[in-house]
Amino acid sequence: MNKNYFELTATEASLEIQSRNLTSESLVISCLERIAKREGLVRAWAWIDPDYALEQARAMDKIKPLSKIHGIPIGIKDVIDTYDMPTEYGSPIYKGNRPKIDAACVSLIREKGGVILGKTVSTEFATRKPNVTRNPHNILYTPGGSSSGSAAAVADFMVPIALGTQTAASIIRPSSFCGVYGYKPTFGLINRSGLKFLSESLDTIGIISRSVSDIALLTDSITGTNYSFDRISNASITRVGLYRTQWWDELDKDYQVRINDILNLISNSGIDVVDISLPDEFKLMYEAHKTISSYEFYRALTFERTHYKNLISDSLSDRLFQGEKITRQQYDHAKNLADQCRDFLGKEILNYNFIITPSVFGVPPKIISTGEPNFGVLWSLMQMPCINVPIGLGSKNLPLGIQVVSAINKDSDLLMYTLWMEKLIANKLEFKC
Repeated sequence: MNKNYFELTATEASLEIQSRNLTSESLVISCLERIAKREGLVRAWAWIDPDYALEQARAMDKIKPLSKIHGIPIGIKDVIDTYDMPTEYGSPIYKGNRPKIDAACVSLIREKGGVILGKTVSTEFATRKPNVTRNPHNILYTPGGSSSGSAAAVADFMVPIALGTQTAASIIRPSSFCGVYGYKPTFGLINRSGLKFLSESLDTIGIISRSVSDIALLTDSITGTNYSFDRISNASITRVGLYRTQWWDELDKDYQVRINDILNLISNSGIDVVDISLPDEFKLMYEAHKTISSYEFYRALTFERTHYKNLISDSLSDRLFQGEKITRQQYDHAKNLADQCRDFLGKEILNYNFIITPSVFGVPPKIISTGEPNFGVLWSLMQMPCINVPIGLGSKNLPLGIQVVSAINKDSDLLMYTLWMEKLIANKLEFKC
């Protein structure tokens, strides 16, 4: 076997560890060597202790595999609590903070034999202000946010899989910008206890990886689901919806062309691709999301803004100021409008096997921005599961991705359809990142 074990996906590594052809220690050493080589440029890690990572791996090698993620190194976004590692939420307010207990999802990973490799960089409280992480494809460009470190670490082969979070587009956008798979599950599928909340109505824990199978592997282990890809075939996919959104004309032109190429691949497989037109109320969802999230941000960060105002960035302070001005009536109105749209879309989406929609406006911008969240907002607000699928390189040899979306609690179907998409795109060599 190739000694560059860091190149293995989590699924590939799992098969080797289960069959005793690979030790967790060897895999972790390979990842740590990759980190030592690249971290100075990419800056994906908020905290990592090589000795402690190896201690965990060696302990796993001494016992019978506990699950399919046994011995697999996993990155944890630094807004998710870990009792034995600092959790700083991307803010100087929490420098050196040591939670007393793990977040539920972290404890579940440990219980199943996973190795917590370290904490990946988050933007400030998982909001918009850029942090230190760079895009591994070109360090002059943003990796996106807020799951910056998770996406960059996975894309740069530092770790096969990592946890991220999404409130607006914080998994989808960095996954697109870094050229990896990013999964935002149905709201609440992954237990959120121990996550630093900003928005109780929107915050969702998800997964970033280099394959669809990896997403299923980790989701199975920490949620008790039993996802199986055995029943997917071309014959089971008959109708795909295309939702261009109101921003379609603002997309990079080469990105529009690439999406159309993907749609042609689907059509040439004998599947109907249908443009979706949604009622005008859906054009209000971007502002509704901003109203709901700003109202909740202001209240979630009450202690921080009243005790450490000078340590909060100007951009987040502006958002908190907006939240202060939003009345309860405005908040309730936005939530009611979102509920109505969710009910409508929950029925509409059943007319399609899945929906395709843009992930971003195009390739990543320079590092002064983490990019715009427009294309993730609706699905976060609708609580629907979605996955960014890498579709190759665009201008400046930077990654592009598209979203695949399914109905609430249809995560298993979504993963199967995305696996089909993965194979379809893999056969088109020029789409490979």
